[in-house]
Amino acid sequence: MPTLEVNGTRLHHEDAGAGPALLLLHGWGTNGRVWNSCLPDLVRDHRVVTLDWRGCGRSDHPADGNTIAGVTADLVQVIEALKIKPTVVGSSIGGVFATELALARPDLVERVVAVGSPGYWPSTGMREQIPDLREQLVDDRAATLAGWAPGWFAADTARELVDWTVRQLLDSGPYIDELFTELTTYDPRPRLKDLKIPITYLHGELDAQIPLEVSRGCAAETPGARVHVLAGRGHVPHQENPRAFTAVLREVA
Repeated sequence: MPTLEVNGTRLHHEDAGAGPALLLLHGWGTNGRVWNSCLPDLVRDHRVVTLDWRGCGRSDHPADGNTIAGVTADLVQVIEALKIKPTVVGSSIGGVFATELALARPDLVERVVAVGSPGYWPSTGMREQIPDLREQLVDDRAATLAGWAPGWFAADTARELVDWTVRQLLDSGPYIDELFTELTTYDPRPRLKDLKIPITYLHGELDAQIPLEVSRGCAAETPGARVHVLAGRGHVPHQENPRAFTAVLREVA
C-alpha cells in the first residue's frame, strides 16, 4: 500500500498517469476513492494523485493534528515528497485545505479548484447545528451519518452510492470531528484578496450543505476567481455525475 510518512502519520496515496499534476482531496470522513469514476479520464493526460488525509480511509487515524492547519501542513510535505506543483482540487472541507495551502504556500500550487467549498459556515446556519451534530455522533454515530449523508446528494442519486458513502464515513476515525469546531467560525473571505493562485469555485446547483451563495461570495472577494455551477447536482458532483464534472475540470484546470 503506497504511503508517505508525514508529520509522524502514514498517509495513503495513489499516483497514476503522466502530465500536469492534479492533487485530489476528498471531503470530511470519506477517502480518495470518491474520485474513482473520474480517474480513467483524467489519467489519460494528467498525473493524478489521490490522498486519504489524516483520520480518513487507509491513512492513519491519529488523535491529534486534526485541524485545518494540521492537514495543510501534511499537504506541504506530501507535495514536496512527490516533487509536484499540482492543481489542487478539494471537495467540501478539502477545498478549505486547498485554499489554505494556496494562501500559505503559493509556491507549491499551480491553481485551486474548490468543489462545494470553502464554506464560511457561520452565515449558513451551521454554527447552530454543529453542537447537536457532535453530540449525535457520540450517541449514535451510525444512525447520525446514515441520516446526514443522503442530503449531500441530489435526489436522483443511486441509493447504493449514498450507502457506500456512509460506509466510508463509518470507517474514518472519530478524531476528525474536531474539524467541525473550527468550521463553525471559519471564514476565509477577509484573506482571499491576498490569494496569488488562480481559483475556480465549482458548485452543485442543488448543494444543500454549502449553499451556492458561499462560492459566489468567496469569488467576489478573490481577484480573478471564477464560479462554475453544475446544474442539477448537489454537494459532491464528482460522484453524482463524473462525466460532467471531469469535463468542467478540464476547462478550468
